[in-house]
Amino acid sequence: MEKKNIAVVMGGYSDEYVVSLKSGQLIYDSLEREKYNVYKVVILKDEWYFLDDNEQKLEINKADFSVTLGDGSQLKFDACFNIIHGTPGENGILQAYWDAVGQRYTGCNFYQSALTFNKKDTLAVLSKYNIPSAKSIYLRKGEKIDAENIVAELGLPLFVKPNQSGSSLGISKVKEISELENAIAFAYKEDDEILIESFLDGTEVSVGVLDYQGKTIVLGITEIVSENEFFDYEAKYEGASQEITPARLDDETRRKVEEIAIRAYDSLGMSGFSRSEYIIMNGEPYMLEMNTNPGFSPASILPQQAKIYGISIQDLCGNEVEKALKKPLH
Repeated sequence: MEKKNIAVVMGGYSDEYVVSLKSGQLIYDSLEREKYNVYKVVILKDEWYFLDDNEQKLEINKADFSVTLGDGSQLKFDACFNIIHGTPGENGILQAYWDAVGQRYTGCNFYQSALTFNKKDTLAVLSKYNIPSAKSIYLRKGEKIDAENIVAELGLPLFVKPNQSGSSLGISKVKEISELENAIAFAYKEDDEILIESFLDGTEVSVGVLDYQGKTIVLGITEIVSENEFFDYEAKYEGASQEITPARLDDETRRKVEEIAIRAYDSLGMSGFSRSEYIIMNGEPYMLEMNTNPGFSPASILPQQAKIYGISIQDLCGNEVEKALKKPLH
């Protein structure tokens, strides 16, 4: 059997590229070398490059996502393992480009990527499937801010977050009306659209869901106990939180979270890794957001959940590649 050429595509245009490079390394190390020739491709704002065996950079030909090797031969990839967090790998831009040049890839298609990257639109679609979320107000840059009205409608404390951004960048918890203006300015640094949400006082959980061997499964439910005011960037990546897997939930609540997480995944037509965040309040899970390319470094939640579920990282990654290789080209 001829080995397939697999590119692990990492990096990205946002501050999350650092996490993506760690995720990419884990996937690169985990894919079976008996089945695949595995390569690294890094996509950054100012350059797209392939790394050869000596970690030398070779330029990616954007016309067909190929690379010309040192000996002059062309290398084409049978599939790309997309592990870019944030733009362009998690918001549909890269997927649309790959569709256009006839390149197979892991994870969901450009529409699902674009939709789930937009928190407001995801929650609006999911509300049709009876998946509850916090009460929110949506604002665009330049719109007039009526702090009194916002507080009257949502109460305090409240959260201000960019509509499209990952890794908890640009999020603030606002306890006093006087803090609202600065929080809004901070969120606008990440995105031109923001969401202001009511505070859900409950247990935060992170739920890994994927389609594995033809079935949608919940990989695990992780309870997030942040040492900070909420699960912000520092809590996520710099150890200022406890992540308890499996979450400390009674059976009925656990079943409810699993059922809602699977319903959200299937009703959005998802594929590949996903991690959705919920706050459980009075036994009800309220959805915060869904990530279609969640962190996959050794410290990330998804690999931790897989370990407890009993699926090896090798099998988890191999399953994604095999699905990508069978994908019909557009």
